[in-house]
Amino acid sequence: MSASKLQESGEVRIAHTLNEKEEEFVAKRRERVFQSLQKLGIHCSQTEVPNIALLVSGGGQRAMVGLLGSLVELDKAGLLDCILYLCGVSGSTWCMASLYQEPDWSTKLDTVKDKIIKRLNGPAVSWGDAWVKLKKYYYENDIFSLTDVWAVLAITEYVKEIDEQTLTDQWDHLSKDPFPIYTVIDKQCKKDKDTVDTWFEISPYEAGYSLTGAFVETSSFGSQFENGKIKKKQPEMDMLYLQGLTSTIESEMIVEMRKDQNSSSVEKYFQVLRDLVKMNICVLNSKDPSALDQSIRTTLKDIFLRICRCIAEWIWGRKYNFLYKMTDKTVPSALLESETRDYEDAGLLLNSPYFSVLRKERNIDLIISLDFSNLDAFLSVRDAADKCKEQNIPFPEVIIPSEEKDKPKDFYVFKGQNAPTVIHIPLFNVVNCGDKLEGWKNDYVTWQNPYNQKKITDLMDIAGKNISNNKEKLLEQIDAVIEQKRQLMASEHQWCTAF
Repeated sequence: MSASKLQESGEVRIAHTLNEKEEEFVAKRRERVFQSLQKLGIHCSQTEVPNIALLVSGGGQRAMVGLLGSLVELDKAGLLDCILYLCGVSGSTWCMASLYQEPDWSTKLDTVKDKIIKRLNGPAVSWGDAWVKLKKYYYENDIFSLTDVWAVLAITEYVKEIDEQTLTDQWDHLSKDPFPIYTVIDKQCKKDKDTVDTWFEISPYEAGYSLTGAFVETSSFGSQFENGKIKKKQPEMDMLYLQGLTSTIESEMIVEMRKDQNSSSVEKYFQVLRDLVKMNICVLNSKDPSALDQSIRTTLKDIFLRICRCIAEWIWGRKYNFLYKMTDKTVPSALLESETRDYEDAGLLLNSPYFSVLRKERNIDLIISLDFSNLDAFLSVRDAADKCKEQNIPFPEVIIPSEEKDKPKDFYVFKGQNAPTVIHIPLFNVVNCGDKLEGWKNDYVTWQNPYNQKKITDLMDIAGKNISNNKEKLLEQIDAVIEQKRQLMASEHQWCTAF
């Protein structure tokens, strides 16, 4: 079958084009961007409107709160409506999931922000509700993995809710918000050096391999496929699971388990899970666990046996493979052979979702990268440049002055031939932190208890300064990108006229 055509089922799409619904949305969103640029005093024609993507890295609750503070300042600066795509990985997706619960959140961000902060300062999800949710995941899907457990028992500790909306439930094609893209990686592809496309994106319309151009409708991602057709429908994953899927490495406990999964530590953490469920039962029944009836005992046994197997085999993010047994020469053969695939935190390979916006068909002119990393402030952008070079994807050269590697500034611009301009903004830097840079890093390590009100407020303020302090620089770079497009279009017109 031609790579430019849909499969007969109408659900699997093999093509290096945008989904038609995304194309329609982008056209409408560009009109909004055009109007916003006019208000900011940046004048251009509608064809010269730049495609701007806001990329946000991982970093647990640091990334979640940091993104919220950054968006608030982008809104105040009048720049939020200039963003076409909002793409996240790992902890930043926790913020995205909260935002997109509210239709047109970008038009009422102050209200939405207050609602999110109130929830983060509120009570944790009860053990009873968590146990009910875990059972639902177990019984309603063919495949159960540690991601289900992680989402219910860990993610809820930070986001303070069980979000059962789905991505397609959330999205309205008439939305006034940037187009959201969540990213993960294919674990098997990461291990297979011959398979170049590890990058997997999930949008309101499609889920699939960014560079290969193989997609399935988001509502069908996770269903059982064979030869491009649905064999058995599975429920669409909800937003709680999606947050767990995108951020499976944010815990030091998980890292320790991974290093020592064949020793007594597995039993130790298995016992932790067992104790948590016993607590759930106490809450549900207001009695000693020994008084449980046989049916509950059976349920516990079934679920814990499955969890034990997942720990022993280290099964994370397992889903049915929608490309299973298809015959398409444009797709790497490794993606066609296995009935299931395992998906995990993209931060294991690159802590920023560059490859989703580097798809040629998205025509991105300017990337604004908010880096919420706590260690090397330039690791993600350097890695992106290196990986793009390996795969012959246009990307600007990244050169960091040696004296700034450990003491980053708050604004970097990288430009290259036929490549998008990349603005890189490290969260903690010598401009907003002064001589207390290391103190800020130590106060906001990735693995710690949920933030209190003060930690949330302080982090939002420090992240917001990276935007407010650089408003004019952002406007200058947007203007420069427009001028670059204008010159390119003029030269193309002259070339066409000459022939």
